[in-house]
Amino acid sequence: MKRLIKKQVLVPVLAVAIFVGASSFKSDFFEIAKQIEIFTTLFKELNMNYVDETNPAELMDSAIKNMLGELDPYTQFLNEQDVESYKINNSGEYSGIGALVRSYESKLVVVEPYEGYAADKAGLKAGDEIIKIGETLVADFDDNAGELLKGANNSTVEVTFVRQGETKTTSITREGVEVDAVPFYDMIDEKTGYIVLARFNRKASKQTQLALQDLKGRGAERLVLDLRGNPGGLLSEAINVTNLFVPKGELIVTTKSKVKKFNQEYRTKNKPEDVEIPLVVLINGKSASASEIVSGGLQDLDRAVILGARSFGKGLVQRPLKLTYGTQLKVTISRYYTPSGRCIQSLDYWNRDAEGNAVRNTKFNEFTTKNGRKVWDGGGVMPDVTIESLKTNSLIDALEANNIIFDFATNYFYEHNFDDVSDFSFSESDYMAFKSYVKEQNFTFQTKTEKLLEESINADDSLLGQDVQEKYKDLLLAVNRGKITALDSYKKEIQKNLEDEIITRYFYRNGLYKYYLNHDDAILTAKELLANNSKYNGILQ
Repeated sequence: MKRLIKKQVLVPVLAVAIFVGASSFKSDFFEIAKQIEIFTTLFKELNMNYVDETNPAELMDSAIKNMLGELDPYTQFLNEQDVESYKINNSGEYSGIGALVRSYESKLVVVEPYEGYAADKAGLKAGDEIIKIGETLVADFDDNAGELLKGANNSTVEVTFVRQGETKTTSITREGVEVDAVPFYDMIDEKTGYIVLARFNRKASKQTQLALQDLKGRGAERLVLDLRGNPGGLLSEAINVTNLFVPKGELIVTTKSKVKKFNQEYRTKNKPEDVEIPLVVLINGKSASASEIVSGGLQDLDRAVILGARSFGKGLVQRPLKLTYGTQLKVTISRYYTPSGRCIQSLDYWNRDAEGNAVRNTKFNEFTTKNGRKVWDGGGVMPDVTIESLKTNSLIDALEANNIIFDFATNYFYEHNFDDVSDFSFSESDYMAFKSYVKEQNFTFQTKTEKLLEESINADDSLLGQDVQEKYKDLLLAVNRGKITALDSYKKEIQKNLEDEIITRYFYRNGLYKYYLNHDDAILTAKELLANNSKYNGILQ
């Protein structure tokens, strides 16, 4: 009798659940269809009736970008050119001049010519401002003018650029460019190997494996894996790189989404390269995405000591979805979680402040690693050992955003000569020159404290008397004076960025890594830690 009652109750409940679910789906579907119809009608009427001529493609592009801008910065509409660039980034191969360029409103700036490639052979240098490509003025080109530098192998393009106030022209023959995932590896000392993993394209795990095998053949008994500045890439390659150091079948990352098919567990599938070699992984604030999957996974599994500064804290997974006419939508489909269950996403794009900026997570939850060590979520991967010179702050971010460090390095390059990276030194007088340069540029930035003080000063609050207002102004002046002295307070961190930028100008990326082997704080600390077995094991246990 009880079973019969249970069945009689259960069937209606299931029916209601199915009906509610179906109703919810129909409701969502109807709302989507309704809004599409409204937008289509609006778009047609606007273009047919607006007083001036309209450009439907530009209007639609603006509408799409503004709509996606309400979500997160990783959900993007990719036109046909963007799709091609996306494929290039993942494959690590393309045809062009072989240089990293940055687009501004009226010019392209060469950020870094790759050693031995076409731009380098044609004489382009970091800091050169490209103003004309072929017959096209960069200032008149609506889209990303950097695309004009790409082209078929052996095709030629004439480039006009400005260097230190002088206009020059050069002819560049395009060629195939291979972007290595591992641009450098070497021995730090007789027993310690060093591998730089700069990106997670399709070459990442294979090149890391080959580098590890070569270093072990040269006597490496311990390893430093450098993920600093690595922005990420393919999730599959992050799993495969981690797999080099952990056994087959180990859970590395879990993705969770509102779409059931995107809820997945990713485990290692291959035989590892070496599960015993002592390992230190270097990270900083520009280590993101796949870099955080590797560092977070190795940390949770107590397989490596993580050293450096807190990582970026992306925590989100994207997938490209094909649209019509060769376009795609790169959409955030899920959050990812490390083996301990952490989501290390640091910015909350769904809860924004009054100015529309994503809010940084400040409440962290505690998790435990395989050995029971405490780790936390919500703010990127926190290193086991912190290197102060790798930390960033609002001052350093502002110096970089305003190209102060970059432009100073450009001028420095044309005023100093070094024959070999071993001869390089950045003196006290050089740093004094940098401070003078910062002041000459009328460099300003606003701290959070300044913003709050200004809001308080400008507030129409009858409860605040004149005395209080004057004290607020005094505090604001004190904050401004503090910003000037901050150039001294954060000298070590700023000088690290200056040296990196300057050395690359003279000796390319390869020379910078060679300089690191004997001068970089993080590498020297990692080498010392790996040489001390009790200290290394003590951190992991």
